[in-house]
Amino acid sequence: MEPKEIQMIIEKGMSGAEVKVEGDGTHFEAVIISQDFDGKTLLERHQLVYEVLGEAMKERIHALSLKTYTPEQWGDIK
Repeated sequence: MEPKEIQMIIEKGMSGAEVKVEGDGTHFEAVIISQDFDGKTLLERHQLVYEVLGEAMKERIHALSLKTYTPEQWGDIK
């Protein structure tokens, strides 16, 4: 699986999300900025992303590190 494919799946499943994915084909790191994360705990954010990735998370992605931010949190980091 390519990083771009993961990025596209997340962007399609989370309207308006900004997504950057890097990886080597089995291990990936994603930075996701989405209003969908507003009011959610870290665990709930990760569960949302796993749900969007569906079967790919179970069958094609060996490891995925997530950094999840609301647009407001991302603005504070930049």
